[in-house]
Formats: sequence, C-alpha cells, structure tokens
Amino acid sequence: MTIATGFTGGTLDRADALRHDPAAVAALLADPSSRLLLLSGFEPVVGDDGLLGWGTIADAPCAAEFVLLGLGEGRAHFAAVVPGDAPPPPYRSPTLFALLDRLRDGEAATFAAARALIDWHARHPFCARCGHATAMFRAGWGRACPNCAAEHFPRVDPVVIMIAEHDGRALVGRQAAWPAGRYSALAGFLEPGESIEEAVAREIGEEAGVRVRDVRYVASQPWPFPSQLMIACVARADDDAITLDANELEHAMWVTRDEVRAALAGEAGAFGAPPPYAIAHSLLRAWADGEG
Repeated sequence: MTIATGFTGGTLDRADALRHDPAAVAALLADPSSRLLLLSGFEPVVGDDGLLGWGTIADAPCAAEFVLLGLGEGRAHFAAVVPGDAPPPPYRSPTLFALLDRLRDGEAATFAAARALIDWHARHPFCARCGHATAMFRAGWGRACPNCAAEHFPRVDPVVIMIAEHDGRALVGRQAAWPAGRYSALAGFLEPGESIEEAVAREIGEEAGVRVRDVRYVASQPWPFPSQLMIACVARADDDAITLDANELEHAMWVTRDEVRAALAGEAGAFGAPPPYAIAHSLLRAWADGEG
C-alpha cells in the first residue's frame, strides 16, 4: 500500500540525459519560454492558487548560475544559485510553515529539490579532496574540481523516523523547542555500518529506553532542511517501560489509535500532531488507520 507523504509527487521530468549536454542546457537557458523558480530569500513564492511562482531567466540575480530542475509543460524549469551566498538556515520560519501548508500536492517536491540543491552548492564550494574551488557541472547536479579532477554530487542524509507499538498504543515524544503540546514520532540519523532496522532499534532505545524488534518499513520522504531522506518505520516493543534521555526528549508517552486520530483531526484536548507535510503526520495516520 502506498502512503502519501509531503514533498513528494513532483511532476517535472528531471531530464538526466540533458545534464550531460552543456550545449543543450545553454540553449534552454537562452529559450525565452524557460522558467525560473521565484524565491523570497530561500522561501517559495506561492500564489493564491497554491502553486509555486515562476519567472524568466532574466529575473535571476547578477552572477547567478543555474540548476536544471527538469522539464514540464513543454519547457525547462531552473533554480538560481548565486556563488558566495550563505546557505539557507536549517530551520523553518513561521512564514515558511504557512507557505508549505498552502502548497498544492506535488508543488512542495519541486521546492524541496531546489532548496536542497541551493543549500548544497552554498555549503560545498571547495573540493573535499584538495581544498581547491570547484565549479558547477551536470546542469547544477554536481561540482567538479579543476585541480584534482574530483567530482562531487549532492548529498542526502538518511534519517529513520519511527513509532514503537505495544498493546495497541504508539510511542510518541516531544522536544522542548517544539510548540506547546506538540508530539511526534522519534527520529535519528543512520550511522555508518548500520541498517535501517538497526538504526530504528538503536534510536528508540537511546531516546526512550524501549527495546523493539520486528521493524517494518512504511514510507519515505525528502526533507530539504537541509537535505535528509526520512525513512518511516514501525517497530514492535517488548514492553512499555520508558527511560527517557532528557538530552534528546522532554517527554514521551504511549497513545491509542483514538488519541492519534483526535490529534490528527485537531480536536481540543488532544496532543498537537505534526503538520500534514511532515512524514510523521503520514506515519501516525497510517498507523491509526491500521495501514502502517
């Protein structure tokens, strides 16, 4: 069963073959029908219709370089990268929260790709092998070093996000920095030499002191803050005793399916659920509906 998650469902053809053809990309940049993603700082420009705003290549800042996001509606779509600009902040502003809630399905996927790539270029202007300045290539989907010939490609950091279940209840937790009453699934980065299943068990054990087994995959989601792949799972807990790591979580608790449904519906008295574009929301809904 396919679980819908935020930042997915994009409709652009990523046109990988064109990335190897600089002349074709240059022709697209010169084509007046090509479109440029409009950003306010690093936040999307969203119309009243819930669609992303687009301009022309001429709207790009001076000295901008361009990432080919893909093809759609018979024309090319680009994002601008300005060399020397600071990377986007890793957090989401209240303004961005509101904009993400307004975007139509699939639109956030295009923004996610653009933001992740802009962030990556800003953070990786130098070669990790020799320290020399690198140059964009492959239509913005890589950087090449003219000194040692090393090639570098956008990174994606895998993160497990999961709930443990025991006796018809799910384990959720909260961090102190979150809005009052907000609870979500537990999460953590995969470590080198670790499987998804091992990371799920380790993270739940570290954060909540709960031992789990029988890990099952539910869904995944790109998360462009700055560039994670969220891997949602459910695991079976051996018991419900919680030993909290206060450095990671402020509180954790077991909740029933009815409590999760109430939270997702925004009912008064329920805990605050994650926003709909977050995979934790999709994971909790799938579990509450018996699909996860």
